Amino acid sequence: MLGPVSPEEAVPGGRQVHEAVLGGEYKRDAVALVASSGRTVTEIARELGVSSESLRGWVKKPNGSGQAAAETPVAAGSGLDAAEREELKRLRKLAADQAKTIEILKKATAFFAKESDR
Repeated sequence: MLGPVSPEEAVPGGRQVHEAVLGGEYKRDAVALVASSGRTVTEIARELGVSSESLRGWVKKPNGSGQAAAETPVAAGSGLDAAEREELKRLRKLAADQAKTIEILKKATAFFAKESDR
């Protein structure tokens, strides 16, 4: 299970452990903790002894199947019934669609702000 990085794994000089030292299972568990705990990425990163930017990158980074972590299917044994799994799937798709829309709007805003300065 997840926990703070042991002193043996820490980088000399007190810096936080480099993410390459951590295995894929550790990263998946950390992402799952972010998704299920309701706490902020910063709080969880501090608790685990990794940088918040690393953890944020793990959350955003597609996993091995090419799906973003937020789009990862919920396992049947996760304690959710079929209706809850379908609702979660629908909400994750909606969140992904909204994230894409936000990115497009950010780019459009930057474009038009740049154009209006001319």
